[in-house]
Amino acid sequence: MVKSWNDRLNTAGINGLKPSPRTVGDVLEGQPMLVPTARQVDDFIRSIPEGVEMDVRALRAALAVEHGAEVTCPVTIGYHLRTVAEAAHEDVERGMALSDVAPFWRVLNAETPTTGRLSFGAKFVAAQRKREGLKP
Repeated sequence: MVKSWNDRLNTAGINGLKPSPRTVGDVLEGQPMLVPTARQVDDFIRSIPEGVEMDVRALRAALAVEHGAEVTCPVTIGYHLRTVAEAAHEDVERGMALSDVAPFWRVLNAETPTTGRLSFGAKFVAAQRKREGLKP
């Protein structure tokens, strides 16, 4: 059976701090790195106030600080951002109010690679960003 995005969101993940295995992008080998669960990413995104946007790099930095790490795994965050967005969209499709789902559009925008991978496309993201007065 294929798991729904909400099933994936709520699957207990193995998270925690570990030394970064290699230098990639802004992550240096050996830095204390947070490997977050999808639920931790969802919870953090829910804390971003309406009308406020945060890019993925800032999200990773804030998550790291919140969990006592120096950096957040860039690969894991990409997977989890998609899971959070797809799960929220599933909830909206089932009739849940926008105010009750994780406002992933405050992190994802037209330029975020994850946006292009969403099963429901980029129009939903653009519409929510416009509604909150955020740049496309």
